[in-house]
Amino acid sequence: MVTWKGRLGPFDLRVAPGTFRPSTISTMVAESMEVGDSDVVIDMGCGSGVLSIIAAKLGANVVHGVDAEQETIEIATANAAAQGVEDRTVFYQGDMFEPLPEGLEADVLIGDVSGIPDDVAEATGWFPSGLSGGPSGAELPLRMLEQARDFMRKGGKVFLPTGSLQDEASIIDAARDMFGKIRQLTERRIPLPSTVSENPAIIKMAQDKIIDITQRGSRMIWTARVWEATA
Repeated sequence: MVTWKGRLGPFDLRVAPGTFRPSTISTMVAESMEVGDSDVVIDMGCGSGVLSIIAAKLGANVVHGVDAEQETIEIATANAAAQGVEDRTVFYQGDMFEPLPEGLEADVLIGDVSGIPDDVAEATGWFPSGLSGGPSGAELPLRMLEQARDFMRKGGKVFLPTGSLQDEASIIDAARDMFGKIRQLTERRIPLPSTVSENPAIIKMAQDKIIDITQRGSRMIWTARVWEATA
């Protein structure tokens, strides 16, 4: 059990060893996203279901959450029931948009899929095994954006987190190309533990300019951002 202390919290969430737990990024997305009454929402990579729960509490008509792990889907379903929004949430196990109903069109997409490079995920332990975002951290978000266009209503909003611990420029460029209009909503500078910043794999990725970390005093800092892309 973990306690969500972000928007509309606090409340408790069930988790399992393979469940992605709410992070600083989750908190930033929750604070940034706008959901109107009767909106149809897709929560891609729903994990514990926390962002689906918040979207439902903000007035969404229905939230469709997707995750690759069946156990995670069961946990998200239980968390939504515990928060009284089971009537407006439904969760699917599968790859990206594949399990969603045919013809579904969303007003809001929460695109909080893993965007951290495999080597960074291994060094930090921030993600359960197998849930990182590819060699550069951009591969999974790019695939999500490419598929998202077929599920968005005209004028629909994608709330997209990125970070300097991934190939962020590729994701931003792709979102701009695919959706036309993109604007930054928020950013936060986050210290890296020395055990992470001194990891040889992370040092090499910084030297190769795949990731961007900066020094502030004795600490190494990375930057997380949330963007809004309009279909």
